[in-house]
Amino acid sequence: MEEIGTLEFWATIAHWLTGIGTIVLAIALFKTFKHLEVVTKMSSIETEYRLRPWVGPTSGIQRMDNSINGSIQFSITIKNFGDLPASRVKAKSIVSTKPLSKESLKASLSEFNLGPLLPHMEKSYWFFVDNSMWDNISNGDDPMFVAIYFEYPSVAGSNGYGMISEYNKNNKTFVHKEMWIDYPQVSLK
Repeated sequence: MEEIGTLEFWATIAHWLTGIGTIVLAIALFKTFKHLEVVTKMSSIETEYRLRPWVGPTSGIQRMDNSINGSIQFSITIKNFGDLPASRVKAKSIVSTKPLSKESLKASLSEFNLGPLLPHMEKSYWFFVDNSMWDNISNGDDPMFVAIYFEYPSVAGSNGYGMISEYNKNNKTFVHKEMWIDYPQVSLK
C-alpha cells in the first residue's frame, strides 16, 4: 500500500476526484439541457396562447334606435383583450326563428370584414332583422335566435369567438344560450 505522503497517492486521489467531478458536471449539464428544453416548450406555449389577440364581446346585443333600409338594427361591441393586434377580424351572423347551433354558422349567413383590431381597441358589429320578421317576433309568438361568430388569425392559426342568443320579448334583451372559443392546437414537440 502506498504511503499517504507520497506523490503517487495524491495523484491517484486527484484522478479519482477529477473523475467524480466530471460525472457530477455531466449530470448537471444533462439536467440543465432538460430544463432548457422545458423552458423552450413553455415559452412557445406562452407565445401562442398568451401573446396573441383575444377578441370577445364587451356588451350584450342591443337594439339601435335608428334603423337603416327599413330593417331593425342591432349592435354588439367587441374588444381585443390581447397584447397583439388582431388583423382581418371577420364577423359572421345568422338570424332565425328556429333554434340555431354551431353548425348553423356554416350555412348561408351574413359576413362582414371588421378590419384590424389593435390591443384594447373596441369596435361595434351591426346586424339587421327584416321588418316583417321583426313584426312576427315582437307582435306574434315567433322566437328570435341569433348566432354570431368573430374569426381572426394569429401566429398559431385561426381563432374565433362564437355565441348563440335568444331574444326575450318580456325583457327586450338577448339571453346567451351558448358561447365558445376556437383556438389552434399547440403542438408540444
